[in-house]
Amino acid sequence: MISATASLTHTAALARLGHALSDPTRAGILLALRDSARYPAELAETMGVSRQVMSNHLACLRGCGLVESVPDGRRSSYRLADEHLSPALDEFLRVTLIVEPDCCDGEGCTC
Repeated sequence: MISATASLTHTAALARLGHALSDPTRAGILLALRDSARYPAELAETMGVSRQVMSNHLACLRGCGLVESVPDGRRSSYRLADEHLSPALDEFLRVTLIVEPDCCDGEGCTC
């Protein structure tokens, strides 16, 4: 088995992914984009957030290099920026975590 050596670039990329996944809305956006591109209004409605909130989260994910805008006439849809993200997110969903019941329940999380 060949092991990839983690460079500073790899570490920075993984940190950006971690930042993106640290917010439930951003994580939900990434999961929603696994199969196909979506319009921001559709994502906002599905996730129960305002269009402005969705726009802010999409801007963050674009800045992290995780999603890209796809022009479609006067509108734009969003898709994952790299084809490897979809299977990677699928693998994350297969991970089983054991979490202490009183840990990680809001702003006071110390985990």
